[in-house]
Amino acid sequence: MNSTSAQLRIGLAQINPTVGDLISNRALILDYAQKAQAAGVHLLIFPEMVLTGYPVEDLALRATFRKASRKAIAEVADSIGEIAPQITAVVGYLDQSENGSPQNAVALIHRGQIVARYIKHHLPNYGVFDEFRNFVPGTESLIFRLHGIDVGIAICEDIWHYEGPVADLAARKPGLVVVPNGSPFERDKDDRRAALVSQRAREIGAPLAYVNMTGGQDDLVFDGDTVIADASGALIARAPQFDDGLMVVDIDAAVATSDPDIVLSESALAAYKALTPGIAVRREDAGEIWQAVVVGLRDYVEKNGFKSVLLGLSGGIDSAVVAAIAADAIGARRVYGVSLPSQYSSDHSLSDAKDSADRIGLHYSTIPIQPMVDSFLQNIGLTGLAEENVQARVRGTTLMGLSNQDGHLVLATGNKSELAVGYSTLYGDAVGGYAPIKDLLKMEVWAIAKWRNAEALRRGEVAPIPENSINKEPSAELRPGQKDSDSLPDYPTLDRMLTIYIDHDGGLEGLLDAGFSQELAMRTIRMVDRAEYKRRQYPPGPKVSGRAFGKDRRLPITSHWTETN
Repeated sequence: MNSTSAQLRIGLAQINPTVGDLISNRALILDYAQKAQAAGVHLLIFPEMVLTGYPVEDLALRATFRKASRKAIAEVADSIGEIAPQITAVVGYLDQSENGSPQNAVALIHRGQIVARYIKHHLPNYGVFDEFRNFVPGTESLIFRLHGIDVGIAICEDIWHYEGPVADLAARKPGLVVVPNGSPFERDKDDRRAALVSQRAREIGAPLAYVNMTGGQDDLVFDGDTVIADASGALIARAPQFDDGLMVVDIDAAVATSDPDIVLSESALAAYKALTPGIAVRREDAGEIWQAVVVGLRDYVEKNGFKSVLLGLSGGIDSAVVAAIAADAIGARRVYGVSLPSQYSSDHSLSDAKDSADRIGLHYSTIPIQPMVDSFLQNIGLTGLAEENVQARVRGTTLMGLSNQDGHLVLATGNKSELAVGYSTLYGDAVGGYAPIKDLLKMEVWAIAKWRNAEALRRGEVAPIPENSINKEPSAELRPGQKDSDSLPDYPTLDRMLTIYIDHDGGLEGLLDAGFSQELAMRTIRMVDRAEYKRRQYPPGPKVSGRAFGKDRRLPITSHWTETN
């Protein structure tokens, strides 16, 4: 530290709120305020809309919810003043404008009072975000002076655009910028976030502290990945992904030179011994995805009050992976697996399903479905594909009956490749309340299975996924000798095509440019387009890709547009 800089100890609360639970979220905020007080923190930053949870979607439009949020933030301020009087806090919540329009806001809390607020400027209206529908934007920047350092605020999307808050802050030259976030996980996003934080720190010419929430919310997962960059853009601290915790870092920031909007304390702190910051090691790709789907399932179960989960165990890779994810998420004793063999089920399917259950230690039972299928077919004449699908629908009805009887959450085990081309049976294997791997292509399912087994061996544990489930050729086993490859291109080929057509919106031209034949490209496009009605009825599941089915990709069910138009 020198005469032109001052120290400040900041705390970044990387935590997991629950949408709508103002009481529990308030308690969580106060718990971390106490932890920060004990750690000697001067400035404590919470994630975006931490008090209400995020995203609140159309709850923002309810006047009663906005009123409750405003009342709760006043209570939070008062309580922080009592239990952590030395701390200045930045807390996200739902507010409203003078005319009653909802606003995504943070409250600046000092000595038990809300002394200022900042309103998010840039409201994302792409992908999974509908903020332009739910909020009205702010227009003013905010800089406050704390212990001789001028601190600017931006919220999440605000730093993804240079114009607006970033440009305003760069012109006003604060000594530090803090950014509360509700940034959902997707593959490789942590690298883009870190690069953006570094870039904005350099452009503003000040350290930038970025705090993100954790946990699952419906089909979104928040991975934390809280980071701090110094004024040169170098990362100086990074929190572990997906883990709740308080990251405490001492910042050496420029002393006040700007014209702040509010002065909280003018004098710089006396010099003190700074903590040594840490930079958490990034997870490898497969491990990152595994943890994302585990967290998504865990919070869907816990936040919605389910006591247990139930799935059909077929002996195949998808159900074996979902069973292992469920065990990691909520513990094997809360996972129930059922084998539902028909006359076409192979011996290895039965033995692999049992092996999966034994490796994990979950509850396991067998219910043969052939008598039910036969009874159904005796009363209605079905042949071919319709007859095959009776088996899947009997399985689905059986699982939902057990769910209804015992209160289990049924897990659908379909993957993105199958959903993309409609390789699933409505009201059959598509039944369930949550679908943990719905945004994973088949090749990614294999990749995370191999990673999870290797991780178990590294820890000296039993690998949870049978090698035979990983290595054998996939089959729905709805007719003699059936294989997925009878109906679909091989999965490496199919997944490359789906990435181009779905994730990148490449269309027919993109597939042809990638070297695929027109016949194969058109066949795949037709399968994807015709299956939209099935995907609309599929359960929610965690987003891990850049373009997940659902909020991310919104296409009409009824459409006469084809790539040959």
